[in-house]
Amino acid sequence: MNQTVSISENLPVKQESKPYKQNRWKKNFWGYLFLLPAIAIFIMFMWVPIFKGLLYSFYNVDFVKGNSFVGLDNYSRALSDPDVLTAVKNTLYYMVLGLAIGFWVPIAFAIAISELRKFGGFVRVAAYLPFVVPGVVLYGLWRWLYDPVGPINALIGSLGLDQVAFLTDSRWSMVSLVFMETWQQFGSGMLIYLAAVLSIPRDWYEAAEIDGAGVWARIRHITLPSLRNLIILMLILQIIATSQGYQSQLALLDGGPNNTTLTYALLIVKYAFTRLDYGTATALGMLMFIVLGGLGILQFKLNKEDN
Repeated sequence: MNQTVSISENLPVKQESKPYKQNRWKKNFWGYLFLLPAIAIFIMFMWVPIFKGLLYSFYNVDFVKGNSFVGLDNYSRALSDPDVLTAVKNTLYYMVLGLAIGFWVPIAFAIAISELRKFGGFVRVAAYLPFVVPGVVLYGLWRWLYDPVGPINALIGSLGLDQVAFLTDSRWSMVSLVFMETWQQFGSGMLIYLAAVLSIPRDWYEAAEIDGAGVWARIRHITLPSLRNLIILMLILQIIATSQGYQSQLALLDGGPNNTTLTYALLIVKYAFTRLDYGTATALGMLMFIVLGGLGILQFKLNKEDN
């Protein structure tokens, strides 16, 4: 008897679930409708190219005679090309330089600006201004700065040192590009770090000051530990961004001198638009997609463990 009552009591709950779901759909109908264009654009310009790239990586792409299936030939051709190994080494070198030279700059600026008592707003705007410089102006400006008779070499000559061929010397070409990109892009990262620093409770700093902690002690024991998750996230994002770097290498040096700035992404561009070998280009792109996807999964797991 009790079992019959309990079963009958549960039945109305199941019957009411359908109207509840229908009401929820009706209530959120316009929200879902407004999301449809964004979802459609995301699928069209993100996932469709990814799936087409995966498909084309197994084909010899010919827009005149038609595509022909070649299996793994594109991958074997890509992996046997000595330029691929050179591009991978250059990309890794570019990533290391980006971390060594540019990664800590926005962190340092954000912490320094947070400690300012005056002119903080002016410094934020001044630090962000290089980020809004158009690419054409940026490359023209730094080509002039790196010129053998440009301002930087003039300053070096005034100090009695030998002039440096920043763009034509293979020892300096990649370093010069990283310095240029650091100058342009550190402002955006600085604002992100600054927002995180300003979100740290001020009570912690006040308590540390009462205990006699100096600036460096506060930074070491409060600021940097509080920024740990953000630093890991920005580290993964910078690794992904530098692995895809090709614009400055293409615009200023076209991979030279002697392929010292030929990055992996630039090699993909050259395969596709210079050699017109779209099959091998998509195969190289899929290999990069696998590596970057692994980095994204790693970053997700690190954040999940921290939470």
